[in-house]
Amino acid sequence: RGGTGVPAAAATRPRPGLARAAAAALDAAERVAADSPPAPAAGSPAARAMGSPAAPVGSSSAAPVAPALVSVGCRFVCSGPGERFLHPALLATLVYRYGPPDADADVPVARLMINGQCTAVRRQALLEAGGYREAAGHMTDDAAFARGLARRGWRVAFHDGGGLIDVDMYDGAAETWREWGRSIALPDVTSPAWRAADLAVVWLTLGLPWVRLAARRATRLDLALLALRLAMAGAFAPAYAKRGAPYWLSPLADLAAAVRLTWSVVRPARRWRGRAYG
Repeated sequence: RGGTGVPAAAATRPRPGLARAAAAALDAAERVAADSPPAPAAGSPAARAMGSPAAPVGSSSAAPVAPALVSVGCRFVCSGPGERFLHPALLATLVYRYGPPDADADVPVARLMINGQCTAVRRQALLEAGGYREAAGHMTDDAAFARGLARRGWRVAFHDGGGLIDVDMYDGAAETWREWGRSIALPDVTSPAWRAADLAVVWLTLGLPWVRLAARRATRLDLALLALRLAMAGAFAPAYAKRGAPYWLSPLADLAAAVRLTWSVVRPARRWRGRAYG
């Protein structure tokens, strides 16, 4: 079936059983794709991109089955207390904007997110789709890659691999602020309207409730939002290898995370590792 590839970033720490679990998740995603009409019409650009030849007039051949990409979620290793305080707050901005990655719901292509640190894909299907061409020229290349494949008719699915793979993304809070903050708004793959909407969501639900609480002007809605945020810390906990007091205090960093997101929207980074991006 073209062979299964499970590429993982250099910062990851895979454990035995990861490749088997990722391949099983890919099998499941392909079965769902096969049962999810409509498939691209034979001979259409999407069908040709998936390597399906044009069907002759009157042909009764089955419609092509959409290939799949599986994004494998990693468990985060945060090396110091500062990173364990800031990282979950930045993660919260993603979840509040895009929803939980494992939600069983259809997601518009423009709002598709993946974890590019570990994926599973059929080698032949990927080659026929142009390899990683969809990611070329993008700073947030993982989202660009997944969205490009989704536009071609691919199914993009998420598998929680936290028990089988860890990732140590950054060396402390300063690097987390600088490097993750660089891409946290996904500026090169998100329209200005969506970026404005994302900022509004984050400030209204994560930033301003803390400001109003500090000013002793919190409303019942603010208190409800803060209670929800504290509950979310419990939901996020299994995604972190080390927690402790800094992690559980991380909702207090929500205001800083909202500021960093605003910075990423208003002044998006254009250079990274010596390369310039449009």
